[in-house]
Amino acid sequence: MKNETDVEVLQRLLSARFSCRGFLPDTVDKGLIEKWLETAQRSPSWCNTQPWQLVVTSGEGTHAFINGLQKAMLNDKHAPDFLFPGTYEGVCLERRREVGFQLFDSVGIKKGDREASAKQTAENYRLFGAPHVALLTVPKSLGVYGAVDAGIYIGILLLAAQALGLGCIAQASLAGFPDFVRRHFALPDDRMVVCGVSFGYADHGHPINGFRSNRAQLAQVVQWVGH
Repeated sequence: MKNETDVEVLQRLLSARFSCRGFLPDTVDKGLIEKWLETAQRSPSWCNTQPWQLVVTSGEGTHAFINGLQKAMLNDKHAPDFLFPGTYEGVCLERRREVGFQLFDSVGIKKGDREASAKQTAENYRLFGAPHVALLTVPKSLGVYGAVDAGIYIGILLLAAQALGLGCIAQASLAGFPDFVRRHFALPDDRMVVCGVSFGYADHGHPINGFRSNRAQLAQVVQWVGH
């Protein structure tokens, strides 16, 4: 928009961004994907290590990954390289429940309908119909700080997607079967799987893309000292 300041552009993109769970079948031109990734490559990292590496699928590559993932879910142990949270407590639990209810409400799933909620959850492993996925890994030697750098990178990646008109969603669920990911893409054993980012063009007519998660007020997250 004309005459916007830099911070206004940033605020608008952040406010408009959402986790896309319904995609159009149209593939994204490779040139646009490259522009997206080149933009995110400016992400900061500890000592400028830039530890992230990606495998990006399209067409048959995406279908093969989904098919292989379905088999891995039946035959492989769920054992993420970075342990998932064991429990959610306090306000974190409240926020998790709230967004879960918002998600299910958007597609008409009633509270307690376990069959319908399980079916919707399974869409994670179909990439929500996305035509592409980027699998993100970091070196094992960097430990948790490789994951911290990857988290910053993912945040920039999601924002860059919004700026370029792409829909995407970061999915920890795709990191639940890291042995399969390494095996499927012939990755070295020392690459740790952080997450996947499914992407394409958002289906804005899909009801699941209609809700927006809430954000805490500053008073809930900031302790002011000496002000």
